[in-house]
Amino acid sequence: MINTAVKHSFSLLSLVPLLFAASKPLAQGNPTVEPTFEQCRSSLRQKAADAGFSDFILNDVIGNLTPLERVIKLDRSQPEFTESFAGYVGKRVNKLRIDTGKRMLQEHAALLDGLARQYGVPPRYIVAFWGLETNFGSYKGDIQILNALATLACDPRRSQYFTQELFDAFSLLQSQRVKREQLLGSWAGAMGHMQFMPSALKAYGKDGDGDGKLNVWESLPDAFTSAANYLQQIGWNKEEIWGRRVEIPKNFAFGEVNFDKAYPLSHFKALGITKTAKRPLPDYETQARLVLPAGHTGPAFLVYKNFSVIMKWNFSQNYALAVGLLADELINIHHGVDNFGDEKNFFTNEDLKLLQQKLMEKGFDIGKPDGIWGPATRNALQQYQLQNKLVADGFPNREVFASLAIELDKR
Repeated sequence: MINTAVKHSFSLLSLVPLLFAASKPLAQGNPTVEPTFEQCRSSLRQKAADAGFSDFILNDVIGNLTPLERVIKLDRSQPEFTESFAGYVGKRVNKLRIDTGKRMLQEHAALLDGLARQYGVPPRYIVAFWGLETNFGSYKGDIQILNALATLACDPRRSQYFTQELFDAFSLLQSQRVKREQLLGSWAGAMGHMQFMPSALKAYGKDGDGDGKLNVWESLPDAFTSAANYLQQIGWNKEEIWGRRVEIPKNFAFGEVNFDKAYPLSHFKALGITKTAKRPLPDYETQARLVLPAGHTGPAFLVYKNFSVIMKWNFSQNYALAVGLLADELINIHHGVDNFGDEKNFFTNEDLKLLQQKLMEKGFDIGKPDGIWGPATRNALQQYQLQNKLVADGFPNREVFASLAIELDKR
């Protein structure tokens, strides 16, 4: 899902001013009571009127919005944040998807090569995103986008973000760049072959086939061109790859690495990290980060700036790794994907919430416990591991749970 604002902010060509300072929709007269959908819809209509939207948007569109209970359930169980690394990648970077992706590279070579020359994004990455987002267009989603976005805008968890996305969808409709009947997609509001959120489609959408229309649902030139434009605009570096698999030595000095900080390759070489098969790293000053998606017992990667660009598309480390790994497999660069296994996380989101609470009690700043292994939790966990002479890989393994006296059932 091309996602421009869940964790990152981008300057969009917006018709709508920043009206949404509060992240939670409030019922009038009592800020402690969550509004009903009808109350929220009335609030949305007033904000849309203040923003200058037409009567068509105010009455015909907003007046027909309805909540979708299924959307809330799906929002609470996103696989990018609930599956293990091996399980997530194993389902997505498999032989069928690799073989299909190679065929798609050949079938659309002329279009993709032209985009590579114009935007600097190699064909294999466009195809990898396409494969992961909609399985090469075989399933683009059939949920009514306006209702999905309204449901999430009226839910307190990420109301501000989804309200803005809903208003960006209104802008696309009002400007007649899209038609209401086209607005079908995923539960979170993503649309078309490449799963654009409304804000991304509004800011980066391109007419790639020259017919004067923007149709990312049916036109591959429109979808691919929009994706290439988006990646270029958010910082894709055509001179670099996304990253590489590496090997870390035994007794690695984890205290010398902050997992969310970039270092020159020479720093990692001095710490004993090598390419696969013990080949030496170059002495380049290219900046890289060390990523251990399954902790020190799993595969290790050094990732470059393009990896961060991929994460702007979808703020998930597992997703970004899957894109890079699939893109490389499409041109026969192998990273041992078949050997990652298919194990499930031994901990649940509730287990991780408890771990986060324990870390907070010990004075570590991890923000609000949310059951997601993100940067703040990774950093706090690494500091705890260093203080307690544990392997400081920042990963919530059994040793950490035991050290924090958290009992897990047998899994």
